[in-house]
Amino acid sequence: MVREIRPLADHEFEAFVRLAVNAYPAYTIRTDEERQRMAGRLLEESRDPTQIFYGLLEENVLLGGMKHLDFTMNLHGTQTLVAGIAEVAVDLLRKKEHVARDLVLFFLEHARANGAALALLYPFRPDFYKQMGFGYGTKINEYRVSPANFPKGPSKRQVVWTSPTDAALLLRCYQRYQARTHGVIQRSEAEFTRLLAHPEKRVVAYRDAGAIKGYLVFSFRRHDQGNFLINDLHVDELVYETREALSQLLTFLQSQADQVRAVVIRTQEEAFHHLLLDPRNGSELLIPSVYHPSNVQGVGLMYRVLDTRGIFEQLREHSFGGVNCRVKITLVDSFFPSNAGSLVVQFAEGRPTLSEDERHDVEIRLEVAEFSSLLLGVVNFQSLYRYHLADISDPGYLETINRLFYTPEKPICLTAF
Repeated sequence: MVREIRPLADHEFEAFVRLAVNAYPAYTIRTDEERQRMAGRLLEESRDPTQIFYGLLEENVLLGGMKHLDFTMNLHGTQTLVAGIAEVAVDLLRKKEHVARDLVLFFLEHARANGAALALLYPFRPDFYKQMGFGYGTKINEYRVSPANFPKGPSKRQVVWTSPTDAALLLRCYQRYQARTHGVIQRSEAEFTRLLAHPEKRVVAYRDAGAIKGYLVFSFRRHDQGNFLINDLHVDELVYETREALSQLLTFLQSQADQVRAVVIRTQEEAFHHLLLDPRNGSELLIPSVYHPSNVQGVGLMYRVLDTRGIFEQLREHSFGGVNCRVKITLVDSFFPSNAGSLVVQFAEGRPTLSEDERHDVEIRLEVAEFSSLLLGVVNFQSLYRYHLADISDPGYLETINRLFYTPEKPICLTAF
């Protein structure tokens, strides 16, 4: 039977919602009214040209669907088009019939044809998407600590409540942060307007000379249903431009110790535990020999290179470690063969130029998933080589290749999709 993948028509969103609710039991949608409401919300999202819902149909029967998103991301200092995929759902009756495979392949081909050299997603199962060539991104760390363990600075005088009129100021703060932070995705003013209108989210900001230079998004959650006085403060987002902004925002958290049992904060900053007076999570367990549990780590966002030539062309102004070297990169990509093969890149003071000359100083060979993580700076080459996840023609170049792809900061992503 012939399969067709195309954008969903307006009248097909209810069918997609029925399919998605069965595919994801976590959806707490039970009634026809709730399904219609969700279908209306998704239909409204689809009016945004950067968010397109696709369906896979067989004889006009919807077997699966997904959402494509276009983002602009800071990739090593270059504002780059990247493609996101979300809401991948398959009819329960048609699982194990390659519906998800066909959807993802269409997504990769469509995104590449439209100029995206990199794709990203949040996996329902990392191993499922690893087999499709997606590599791991930066881990997230969840800390659960007493407010008293945050450093108390000399002041929190410039930390103030925000109002709906502050959306533009918050956006400008975020834009400055995004412009200097590898991995961060651009946002719109409308996203901050929605955030400020959210009934459960609170937003405080550090103001300096009329500008917002940092902000904190948080909510309260009751810890014990039997005692309404015990609450946890959950930090959803912490953005700061200066040391002073960070200090005052953390001082704000520290000052909540009288009414907050624990602050739950998620961060991709690896060194975050250094600023806590006591990073322990309250567990009395020890990890041998004497290591105190501090935080839970999780694997989430995954990246995939769609066009190896294209991504080096987009990064032509980025300096890869200041290295001078001709490198042959041989990529194994069985899921998306048009991206597989070899190319020679001439790095001059770190800046890449694609070369048609086959001569090279060293060759590296690896799967696209590992290459994607390497290119983003999530993992270093020496680790991949040590784990037999990458090969090199001359081990004498190990340090050079490691320096070539090294980044001082791993990619950060604050955008859920």
